[in-house]
Amino acid sequence: MTAAQEDLVRTSTPSEFTTIDTPRVEDGAAIWRIARDSQVLDLNSSYSYLLWCRDFAATSVVARDVDGAPIAFVTGYVRPERPQALVVWQVAVDHAHRGRGLAGVLLDALTAKVTGKSGVREVETTITPDNTASDRLFTSYAKRHDAPLAREVLFDGGLFPEGTHQPEVLYRIGPLSA
Repeated sequence: MTAAQEDLVRTSTPSEFTTIDTPRVEDGAAIWRIARDSQVLDLNSSYSYLLWCRDFAATSVVARDVDGAPIAFVTGYVRPERPQALVVWQVAVDHAHRGRGLAGVLLDALTAKVTGKSGVREVETTITPDNTASDRLFTSYAKRHDAPLAREVLFDGGLFPEGTHQPEVLYRIGPLSA
């Protein structure tokens, strides 16, 4: 995280959270609740969030309030077939903490964390066409990092078993500067 990002975190709402941290297994239930309450994300099982906090903690971050409770998270993983690509799986901010740029701060913190030690040079995520908040988050991320952004449909809506899922559009951002 850059000094400017730390200042944003500290000055925008100093009493709301104090740290950006690596998630722990004990955070899994809170992260699941934040995802569920977002009413936008595809909710995974509570068990999967526990596994995520165990197996993918190195490629994920969580924001904590002054009591240490999670209030926001970004989960990700490095693609096995493209080890230079960090796939951002989910981004969510607790309702009470939205609208202050926290998702962008967390995304910046995560990519700073993984680009330095793992060789990640690009970010991938998928976004449905109706998710304007995520579109704005990743478009502004690309602009902040002066990185190209390419979009293409990764999974057509017809591939999903429920038959009502929108297409998942792949956003590929990079290369990122070191």
